Order: sequence, then C-alpha cells, then structure tokens
Amino acid sequence: MTRMRTVDAIALILEKEGSTEAFGLPGAAINPLYSAMRAHGGIRHTLARHVEGASHMADGYSRAVAGNIGICIGTSGPAGTDMITGLYAAQADSIPMLCITGQAPTNKLHTEDFQAVDIASIAAPLCKLAVTVLEPGQVPGTFQKAFGLMRNGRPGPTLIDLPINVQQAQIEFDIDTYEPLPVANPRATRAQATKVLDLLTAGKRPLLIAGGGVLNADAASELVELAELLGVPVVPTLMGWGVIPDDHRLMAGMVGLQTHHRYGNATFLASDAVVGIGNRFANRHTGGLETYRRGRTFAHIDIDPTQIGRIFNADVSVVSDAKAALQALLELAKERAAEGTLPDYSEWAQEVRARRGELQRKTNFENQPIKPQRVYQEMNALFDQDRDTVYVSTIGLSQIAGAQMLHVFKPRHWINAGQAGPLGWTGPAALGVARALPGKTVVALSGDYDFQFMMEELAVGAQHKLPYIHVVVNNSYLGLIRQSQRPFEMDYQVSLGFENINSPQTQGYGVDHVKVAEGLGCKAVRVEDPSQLAQALATATSLAAEHQVPVVVEVILERITNIAMGSELDNVNEFEDVASSATDAPTALVPMPVAVSA
Repeated sequence: MTRMRTVDAIALILEKEGSTEAFGLPGAAINPLYSAMRAHGGIRHTLARHVEGASHMADGYSRAVAGNIGICIGTSGPAGTDMITGLYAAQADSIPMLCITGQAPTNKLHTEDFQAVDIASIAAPLCKLAVTVLEPGQVPGTFQKAFGLMRNGRPGPTLIDLPINVQQAQIEFDIDTYEPLPVANPRATRAQATKVLDLLTAGKRPLLIAGGGVLNADAASELVELAELLGVPVVPTLMGWGVIPDDHRLMAGMVGLQTHHRYGNATFLASDAVVGIGNRFANRHTGGLETYRRGRTFAHIDIDPTQIGRIFNADVSVVSDAKAALQALLELAKERAAEGTLPDYSEWAQEVRARRGELQRKTNFENQPIKPQRVYQEMNALFDQDRDTVYVSTIGLSQIAGAQMLHVFKPRHWINAGQAGPLGWTGPAALGVARALPGKTVVALSGDYDFQFMMEELAVGAQHKLPYIHVVVNNSYLGLIRQSQRPFEMDYQVSLGFENINSPQTQGYGVDHVKVAEGLGCKAVRVEDPSQLAQALATATSLAAEHQVPVVVEVILERITNIAMGSELDNVNEFEDVASSATDAPTALVPMPVAVSA
C-alpha cells in the first residue's frame, strides 16, 4: 500500500479502467484532480469552451468506439449544472460517460457556500450513479462501482462529485490490487431462443429490427450473420443504423414517421413476424400502435427488464444482452439449417430488394436557392467513396432528411443524439468522435440553429487539431418547428433572418457563419449554387486534411422546404416529388444481387 492523495489514486484508476480521454475545464474546486492528471500523464485532456460542450464531446467519444467511456470534468456549481443536458443525452441513448465535478469542502456544504450545489441530487434521475463522496477512503470503491454500473446492463452515464478537501486527503491505496468489476449481463437461454426463432420462422414475411443495443453489445457481425443464414431482411432503427450496410441485399430500410425510408415503411407494413433486438419501440419509429401491430406477431429482446412491455406486450419477450441472444439464435439456426428445416425466404427478400429500387425520393433538384435534397445527393456522391465516413447529427429537418437520404455502411458510422436531441450537440460531439477516430473522415450535419447553439466549440477543434467537416444547411429558419406549426396555421418566432450590417452577402439570412468559423480559427466555404456543391465538399475535405482543423460548408437553402413525415406509417406526407427515374436519385442505392460483407 502507498500513501497518496485521493486524486492521485483517481488518475491511476482511470488509466487501469481504460478511460483516459477527458474533456472539460479546470477551476478552483477541481484543480487538485487536474494536478494529479498533469503529474501522472496517463490521461489526455481536451479543453472545452463550455462545460455542456465538454459533456457532448465525451458523449461523442463514447459513441464512436465500442468500449469507450469518455470523461467530462468541471469545477463546482454551474459546471455541474452545465453537464445536465449532456447527461440527459447520454442517458436517453444508453451511452456510458463519466462526469466528475469539484465541490465545496464538506464542512461548507450546509452553508450555501460559493458555487456549492447538490449536483448529485440534480443529476440522479439521469445517471446510473450520482454521488457526492464525503469520505476519502470511499473514493476508489466509488469509481470502481461507477465503471461497473456503466458496463453492466443497459449502459448509461455516472457522476461523481468530489469536495475539494476529499480530493486532497491522503489515503492508503495500491493500484496493483485494484481490478475493474466483472461484467455479468443476462444471457438468453436455449429455450428462449427457440421461442423467438419459432415466432420468426412461423411468418411468411419476417423482419429483424436492430436497435442501438446491438451496437452497445458490439454485435453487428452476429446480427448480419443471422440475417444471412435465415435470409431475413433487417430494419435498423435510427440508433442502430449501420449495423448492416445500406447496400446489403438484406437491408430493408428504416421505419418511422420521420427518419425512415419509403421502402422501409412499405416493407414493414407488408411484414407478418417481427423480432426486435436491442430496440425500444420508440414512438417516432412505431407511430400509432394499432397500425404498427396490426397483422403482426412480435418478439422483443432487450438487456433492460424495464423496457420489456413498456410500449406494448410482445408475444415473446426475452431479457438478454443482444450479443448473447444473437449467439443463441445463431447456434439454433445453424442446427436447423443443417437439418434442412429453415424456411426459404428468398422470394420475400427479393420483394424487399425490388421495393428498395422503386421507392426512392427525388434528390436531383437544380433549384436555386438550393433544395436540401440536393445537398444529400452530393454528400452521397462524395462520401460513399469512403465507406469509413462517419456522420454525426442530432435534430431538426437536417437530421431527418439526412437519415432519409444519406448512406451508412458500418456500425457506429451514424452517430446521433436520438431520444434527447439537444440543439448544439452536433459540433462538440463531432469533436469527440474526431478525437476517438483520428484519420477518419468525420462529417457533421446541422441546421443553422443547431450550429449556432455551440459554435464556439469550433475553436477547440482548431486548438487541438481535430479536423472534421461540418455541413450547415442554412435556411435561416427553425425548420422543424416551423413545419410543426403548420396545423396551427402560423409561422411564429421561427425565423432567424435579418439584415446583417457587417455581411451584406448573407442576403438577409443573418449570421455570417463563414466569418464566425474563420474567426474561431477554422476554414469555411459558402455554397449558393447547386452545381458548386460537389466542389465545395471536396475542397472542405482537402482543407480539413491539410490544416487539421474543422471546416464549415455553409449551404444556402431555400427558406421553406417541408420534409416527408406523417402521423402513421401508412400516412406519410411526401410534400416533394418522389423519384420518377434513376436520374432523379442518381446516388440512390440499388438492390445488391449478393451480400456485401459487414
């Protein structure tokens, strides 16, 4: 045993737990921990401009690679409350993230001391563990418990609040006897797998739904192997997009009211047996449950027992880690394949592929100002050439249209704050992704309002050499809110446009995003002509590689475009023309005759 400060023990624990990437900012109440990180040297720190931004960076870092647990660090009081939105985004999407806050001394907690706030109570509803550590000797065990909770069961964030006197106290600690807690997640039994497989193969038109739990379990390869063995098409949810390549012959498309494909909804409505794995049956996926459930049997597999039956009672329900469940299903399916007792779904799969080739949305618009659909067409044309391109987005018409029209080919290559959808998340999350994936092409997608929420974090990318491309589709509107105001026959407090006296070239669109980006140390390109989109995206890619900074591509859109969405899966308003020929959607993925490896 060695006598040391608790913060020195924390630095050693973080390294042994494999969590060595921190985002945040120092301050009086957390400086002892920073002194330990500086002395120890095993933890890399990225200085944010806002603590909420730091929390989104840690979130993005955690999402980018299986097993990552990003750290967000801040001083006391408002630093902790600034983390709350980041904790909510991580909790809502089952993302592990460790937040560490400084706190006033323990003998001042009851005196309303400067920046002393009960952050553990504030954060508790959003965390698997939120605690203020009052006894120095409990610090190692608290961190051990936090990491164990983040890795076991449904992942989620934790917050550990450290009074400054607890940070500086001396304890006896031996890192050689410290070990991470074992992971022991529920596993589907053979009997459970049998019931699930029986339900699926009893159908004539079955589907597999792959949710974010498949990614959390690092089980995309098992999912694709099972789909190929059975010949059953796959519907990824928005959080699971990428578990199967978009050009795989069994990719059936996404289903939902907003982030969906036309062919995905049509295929789902034609199905009769559905197995959901690691998904929540969220309302933007299901729409009305009567339409969603009519004529179908369901099995639901999820690691979280509280998700079972939360939305509706499935015919078969199993509490299991997604990888374990898929392994059990694979073992059983292989046995039946050897016996020759698996049904032949080739006709159904061909029907799904044909539907994908027919039900595309038009993207090939020549309009000026630019229609947003053309932006995604040009993004596909360039970024599909690199199947390692990683997209980052959060909310708004930009995210909805992007999910309808972009292409994703690998797991964790669509990184999206799904359930919480906080404006401002995209930019800092993209910085966290860029930190986690050096050398990869990272492309963020924002509307102008999402971009404006936390655009100061661009300076972090410039300072720390974190290159990525940020496509900002600018209609100078709160586009999704404007569209949702249509039933009220109003267009109220949703316009961001004004005459910028310093930038007349913005033509009433208001903020000059190019000047802002350049002022923060980044590069930027503005596009107003659709014929220049391809060159602008290529230029941005080159600039990011050359200068190792974020590059903003601002695309000036027409002010109003309604993006396809609806109230039910069978009642989606397309608004715009759908593709009438191959030239209308030149980068649409066509059905593949053979499987593409995952």
